Amino acid sequence: MLKFAPILLALLYAVVLWRFSAWRTARELDARSTELRDPALAEVTGRLARALGVARVPVRVYEIPMVNGLAAPDGRIFLTRGFLDRFRAGQVTAEELASVIAHELGHVALGHSRRRMIDFTGQNAIRVMLATILGRLVPGIGVWIANLLTSLVAARLSRRDEYEADEWASALLVKAGIGTGPQKALFAKLGRLTGGGSAPAWLLSHPATADRITAIEANEAKWGLRR
Repeated sequence: MLKFAPILLALLYAVVLWRFSAWRTARELDARSTELRDPALAEVTGRLARALGVARVPVRVYEIPMVNGLAAPDGRIFLTRGFLDRFRAGQVTAEELASVIAHELGHVALGHSRRRMIDFTGQNAIRVMLATILGRLVPGIGVWIANLLTSLVAARLSRRDEYEADEWASALLVKAGIGTGPQKALFAKLGRLTGGGSAPAWLLSHPATADRITAIEANEAKWGLRR
């Protein structure tokens, strides 16, 4: 029984960490967000709602300056204040913001948001177990190797989720009469809006922008939307 103690402790640690992370995330979002009430965006969110067959698509504004959208584990959709500031400055259109909302709705509809919290638990358990084992086999760098391997797996899973959410969003945007043009146009702007990044592609949690646009165009061809 004692030989399984490190594994059991790792699992317990991961569960506690997941519970704490979920609680802290919900508390942070509640404290620093308000409902989006922008007449200029109401028309496009209304089109998304009609395409989904629901009365409305509620969106909240997360009061942080970075440019991002996110789907909380409880299913709520958020746009950051930084994204809205870019919209009001004319750098982003209403239709492009609609593509962000559609993407986050895709994460919710496909179960990514909730599953990521579960994956987070498992990945932390694996990280602790690998660090324990490798730390004995290769002292000094074992923990670093464990963190690198776990990060690689997490990034790969996250990139797959992003492609799936992009495809779901494309389908919704087409159904809503908005089309995929704004979705691709926003991707082309993201590097400039977010300041770019220097992390290697295989460590990024999101696919490369050019790859995402290529995937969207492949879906358009598959659906008969492009000649």
